[in-house]
Amino acid sequence: MKIESTLSKNQQKNSLNGFSTDMIGDDHLSTGLETPMKSDAFKLSDSEKKQRISVLFEEIMDVMGLDLTDDSLKGTPDRVAKMYIDEIFSGLNPKNKPKVALFENKYRYNQMVLEKNITFYSNCEHHFVPIIGKAHLAYISSGKVIGLSKLNRIVHYFAKRPQVQERLTNQIANELKTILDTEDIAIIIDAKHLCVSSRGVKDDTSATVTAYYGGAFNSPEKIIELQNYLNH
Repeated sequence: MKIESTLSKNQQKNSLNGFSTDMIGDDHLSTGLETPMKSDAFKLSDSEKKQRISVLFEEIMDVMGLDLTDDSLKGTPDRVAKMYIDEIFSGLNPKNKPKVALFENKYRYNQMVLEKNITFYSNCEHHFVPIIGKAHLAYISSGKVIGLSKLNRIVHYFAKRPQVQERLTNQIANELKTILDTEDIAIIIDAKHLCVSSRGVKDDTSATVTAYYGGAFNSPEKIIELQNYLNH
């Protein structure tokens, strides 16, 4: 009975809406707007995290049968640990959030500002393989404007964490709404997921598009205008 009870608890833990993780398989899931983080996520320093990851990744390589005494492989655990913390997952740490300065809209420009084709690299949180895409950000000033490079930095910050594309889209939108104090925000993300193209179904031609339209952009006219700009 005790074993059955433990199995039942594990099944409940590894389920979502009544479906087990095996039943869900490769399906695309997002459990909320916020990136799932432990309450003590920053108890360890970056240096301590890198040391721990290096040890654990060395164990993974050893289990796979790789020869860690080989000159090409013996530095890999440290390289992976540094890459995880300092680069591809650096967006998990709020201290890396870009500092944004706003400027008065002295031009009295009251039309759409669009920054398109922002290249980003992220990682699917289901398999930890790359998501590669383009983000298009548009807003209408409520009296303040943002430096164009900051739009790129905001995209990169939220992309540099294990992600789901729908969450990434909404996180960027919410950040811009807060910074610019306006609902007039549009986000379109077009990305290729290597968990689809390089494994699983192995479809190399498909792409995923997600969008957020807020405020003035929630009208057919503005959406058409935005699409016209994107197509030029």
